[in-house]
Amino acid sequence: AEETLAFYALIITVMLAAGYDGLSAGALILLGAGIGCLGSTVNPFATGIASGFAGTTISDGLAGRLVLLVVGTAIGIWFVMRYAEKVKQDASKSLVYEDKAEIEAAFAPKEGESNEFGEFTGKHKIILTLFALAFVTMVYGVIPWEDLGIAVPTWWWWFPEMTANFLFFGILIGLVGKLSEKDLVNTFVDGARDMVGVALIIGVARGITVIMTNGLITDTVLYWAEQATAGLSGVGFILVTYFLFIPLSFLIPSSSGLATVSMPIMAPLATFAGVPSYLVVTAYQAASGLVNLVTPTSAVVMGGLAIARVGYGIWWKFVGLLLVLLMVLTIIVLAGGVLLAV
Repeated sequence: AEETLAFYALIITVMLAAGYDGLSAGALILLGAGIGCLGSTVNPFATGIASGFAGTTISDGLAGRLVLLVVGTAIGIWFVMRYAEKVKQDASKSLVYEDKAEIEAAFAPKEGESNEFGEFTGKHKIILTLFALAFVTMVYGVIPWEDLGIAVPTWWWWFPEMTANFLFFGILIGLVGKLSEKDLVNTFVDGARDMVGVALIIGVARGITVIMTNGLITDTVLYWAEQATAGLSGVGFILVTYFLFIPLSFLIPSSSGLATVSMPIMAPLATFAGVPSYLVVTAYQAASGLVNLVTPTSAVVMGGLAIARVGYGIWWKFVGLLLVLLMVLTIIVLAGGVLLAV
């Protein structure tokens, strides 16, 4: 979801011009990426790492995760459209109506710029194609094809490779757009300048996690989790595990970090309860995905809300019902997975 931070300025500008508010635009991106993470199918940063520690493969439990992804996305689309249409019909219904002027001013064209796009030329089409290709390349690079049993080269990309990918395509698009060296560098610096405030907020969010980890708070919660799941039935075990992963996800917002510290403990316990270890993976990533829609320790949440100029309290007020719906969906999938595995 970190890659979505680059989209906020673009999407918010378009949504404001279409008559919606900044919250609708921010939710469109944050919930889209967040529910995608909650229902991860082959996400190497969450599902892949967790499956490895759980002693299962990334393809095990894929059906349940697809249900989470498809149904969860449908719920998210309905939820955002329901609010956005209400705001478009009556702007005063917006939860950020008091900040409407400030948000619109922040995303208004800068001095010397215009809202007029001019003719849509072949050069524009090439640029948009390259822009899309950058993300297609990234997606291919991070998917562990080898673990899925698909006979195509696996690149095993991580953040350094993705960074180089975006930098390369950014320069290539600048050259195709015939920007001078000065304009290309200045445009890059202007974009970085807009993200400085976001970077500071992300640093503070990360600092909270460091304090909790170094204070051994995370280890204490893991010990309690192990004690709480001992001797439970299959359905009871997977549901308690899911609810235990929720506070753990707050303490460790990094999906890969949470998988590393929790899966070696929780996955073996599933064997004693007669629960397939891949369901523990699903419970972990669904809990992590749910919490990372709202947690203040998440760089994506705090960074995205900062760009969209949406207060954290307002975000909670907006997204509360959706959290309940996604939680109910997850409980149904997990309990059904245990019953079908018996």
